[in-house]
Amino acid sequence: MKITVSSPDITRVHTHCLVIPIHENDRWSASARKVEAATQGLISTLAKAGDIDGRPGTVLMTPAPSGINAQRLLLVGVGEHPDADDFARAAAATAQRLCATPATNAVVTLAEISAKGIDPSTRARVLAQALHNATYRFNQLKTGASKEAVKRGGALTRVTLVPGSSNTASVTRAGVKEATAIANGMKLAQDLGNLPGNLCTPSYLATQARKLSRSHGLGVKILDEAKMKSLKMGALLSVSRGSREPARFIIMEHRGGKSNEAPVVLVGKGITFDAGGISLKPASAMDEMKYDMCGGASVFGALVAAAELQLKLNVVGIVPSSENLPDGAAIKPGDIVTSMSGKTIEILNTDAEGRLVLCDALTYAERYKPAAIIDIATLTGACVVALGHPATALFSPDDALAEELLACGNLARDRAWRMPLWEDYQKQLNSPFADMANIGGRTAGAVTAACFLSRFATKMTWAHLDIAGTAWHSGARKGSTGRPVPLLTRFLINRAKAG
Repeated sequence: MKITVSSPDITRVHTHCLVIPIHENDRWSASARKVEAATQGLISTLAKAGDIDGRPGTVLMTPAPSGINAQRLLLVGVGEHPDADDFARAAAATAQRLCATPATNAVVTLAEISAKGIDPSTRARVLAQALHNATYRFNQLKTGASKEAVKRGGALTRVTLVPGSSNTASVTRAGVKEATAIANGMKLAQDLGNLPGNLCTPSYLATQARKLSRSHGLGVKILDEAKMKSLKMGALLSVSRGSREPARFIIMEHRGGKSNEAPVVLVGKGITFDAGGISLKPASAMDEMKYDMCGGASVFGALVAAAELQLKLNVVGIVPSSENLPDGAAIKPGDIVTSMSGKTIEILNTDAEGRLVLCDALTYAERYKPAAIIDIATLTGACVVALGHPATALFSPDDALAEELLACGNLARDRAWRMPLWEDYQKQLNSPFADMANIGGRTAGAVTAACFLSRFATKMTWAHLDIAGTAWHSGARKGSTGRPVPLLTRFLINRAKAG
């Protein structure tokens, strides 16, 4: 979808749909006043009849209104004195309603209103991102009529955003540019997450990384199992032993900063299918375990956004990728493996495999001497129990980095919540036979998983994002969400601006 910024005469512009914000309590936006005059009081008539009252996120579609050239008029409630949440609700409602029509183009004036706590650039970004997200469809594997059915409702291809004034046009365009890059990163992450495990294998992810080298100028390096063995990545390789698909260690680099500048390193769990290994998962909903590579997919997405925005920042993306399947060669509960760091790990549950691939990736990342390192993983079901689906769990021993990520999540409307990483929890990982166990018992599962990873990041400024509750939707709406690409991209944008 192409989103442009201009200021047409909204009463004369020919468009499939004109979108106008409506405030509560008879407050009027500039566009609402123009449409009210051109339509001989249509808006006030509808308001008096109770058809639209301006509450945030309420919508009313009016077909073929007389007095203007638009084929449809969409009135969207924004509240009396809208804040950031009100505006986001209005933007989401606008996007969803537009995508429920056959309209292929629209003129949207929501960016002209003021909203407490967000500037014109942010309003444009929130609105443009909502439009991009609403038009996302995954129909690559459908054929014929079923493919066309998915296409319907995603017809919107061109949107014009009307800025508040000529003074805000440039910052509105800047917001749209950011939103488009983020949306492209999210789309890649969603596409990779939605592909089934028989197609999206570790080798497939490696191939997609090589394609990004050509399309986005990323530096790409792929380590095969022989190279991983020479590096003594025993924890990662223990996971791939049960699969016929070879593991791949994917490294992508966006070189936008100075050559001697320490990079931000993003490490994403890339388990392309997780059956649990010998500690086999229940069959119910096991199909959703193709999403266990969403951490890795979000790294792909963030690197794409960084490249498209040409951020003046060095960013390294690392995706350790494997399958976790049961086999005669698979690791067993009670086995002890040696990680790249030299630390030994007793395997008490083979379904706690994500931390095994991540710990070797964290050790590998030390060679970059990163300014900050963030790992992203669909790591624990315990995280979903703790926080549900609205918030990503954030763990970090570094207060400054944690606060920075929380603020970026709020700005990006991709929120996180900080969880404890206290020394008190470390004892749950004690093992009588190895340096540590790979699980810490039934209680505080998300916390002990983070504690495990913390043991491999002591030399770096590190944070861990558990996205088990935010990376995908379950049930009838099941599919990848593309999170936390917005949070990660905002973090990279802010770091680039600070540098």
